Amino acid sequence: MSGKRRQFTREFKLEAVRLVQKGNSASRVAEQLGIRSDMLRHWKQQVEGKEGASSETFPGSGRVANAEQEVRRLRRELELVTQERDFLKKAAAYFAKEPS
Repeated sequence: MSGKRRQFTREFKLEAVRLVQKGNSASRVAEQLGIRSDMLRHWKQQVEGKEGASSETFPGSGRVANAEQEVRRLRRELELVTQERDFLKKAAAYFAKEPS
């Protein structure tokens, strides 16, 4: 295996997907372009999932967008707060019991 990871431009990916959408098989297009067919199918799923070739389809350089980072941070925080709330509910119920 080669040590360096190949990078493809957004335009290259969109053009490859367009060739598949025109009716060519993904395997044939991938072979002609010198890429793996599973990679091309993944790109096609990304384009179809984003409803067309918007600017958000292939954002670039593998970095997560700031909004996505914020969503992840908030989800982690929500999970923690939910666990704390559940624990406090159980503790309150335990201490609210009258001694027998």
